[in-house]
Amino acid sequence: MTLRALLLLLAIALAAPAAAQDRAGVERQFRTWLERTVWPRARNQGVARATFDAAFAGVALDWDLPDLVPPGSAPRSARTQSQSEFGAPSRYFRRGTVDGATSVGRQMARAHAGTLARVQSATGVPGRIILAIWGRESGYGRAAIPHDAFRVLGTKGFMSTRADYFTDELVAALRIAQAGYAPESAMRSSWAGALGQPQFMPSSFLRYAADGDGDGRADIWRSEADTIASIGSYLARHGWVAGRDWGFEVTLPASVSCTLEGPDQGRRIADWAAMGITRVSGRPFPDAELRGEGFLMLPAGRNGPAFVVTPNFYVLKDYNMSDLYALFVGHVGDRIQYGVGDFAAPWGQVGRMMRSDIAAMQRGLEAMGHDVGGADGLPGYKTRRSIGRWQEATGQRATCFPQPSMTSALAR
Repeated sequence: MTLRALLLLLAIALAAPAAAQDRAGVERQFRTWLERTVWPRARNQGVARATFDAAFAGVALDWDLPDLVPPGSAPRSARTQSQSEFGAPSRYFRRGTVDGATSVGRQMARAHAGTLARVQSATGVPGRIILAIWGRESGYGRAAIPHDAFRVLGTKGFMSTRADYFTDELVAALRIAQAGYAPESAMRSSWAGALGQPQFMPSSFLRYAADGDGDGRADIWRSEADTIASIGSYLARHGWVAGRDWGFEVTLPASVSCTLEGPDQGRRIADWAAMGITRVSGRPFPDAELRGEGFLMLPAGRNGPAFVVTPNFYVLKDYNMSDLYALFVGHVGDRIQYGVGDFAAPWGQVGRMMRSDIAAMQRGLEAMGHDVGGADGLPGYKTRRSIGRWQEATGQRATCFPQPSMTSALAR
């Protein structure tokens, strides 16, 4: 063995106990934080000591969760935080995922027709939309929910990039336990702390959970009727407009710039139609929609399907802040009820890119004065249209989507 290799092994051996000791110290700080920060807040909101102690019995930090900032360390910068590969939009619409959500959704539509009709009448939210969210969030209650909610929320409240938010959610979860809303041993969550079949954050449960089966309680863990009612309640209270659709796939003429995308550039749907935008189905826009506001939405720029969406699309984004999530819900809902097929336009190929590469492009665009919505490595509508505006300003055809070939010109 060379001297260099021997020294390396010695350094590793010495570092391992130190790392373990550091984690042990952080665990002790975690218990102190629970006592000094979380317990007083929980007590002030009616949580009993027995409930608090039961919630955290045997709970340790979950070091495998994303976006953690242990005490004494600095948050990662935008330059280093996003080294994972950027996922092409088409991945969100994998054949098995879409077909599974659709086929089971149709079964659920038949099984729960009465509840869906009652909730739609009360909230204005179509049953097909509720079903699609239910399917996406928990596979209609069939998906395993793997994590201890108190461990997840405790870890994130103590040492994540959004610590204040998760601390609030942790206290809300304790209130749920105190009130006995959840059945015994049901406080399981996603890696983000979301609960039950509709995957509500604890504060959302306290605000929006609804009784759909008439037993006087809202049980999003075991009751399918309550799950349906709770999703409808959430969307209605976030502004769902009864009588309007979520949106339409359209053909975007070359004369209409992709830089017109975004919820801050709305026009009457009649005005979009006057610009030559048509539905891919060949049918006209419904008369009731023509007078309403619509927004251009291009999740892959000109490299994929184009849509004119309504304000209801952005209500779906309140459930999950992702264009592709909202599009999935609308599309699967249409497949469940109307039997529509795949999008008419194909998803174009996206070159292999890392999120850090996209973040570097975003910083370059920001330096030019563009509002990209933050250099997070995710090409939202502000980034997409900023790319298009840069392309137009430099004499290129606007595609409004990042590609590896742009890196040398934009990256900072």
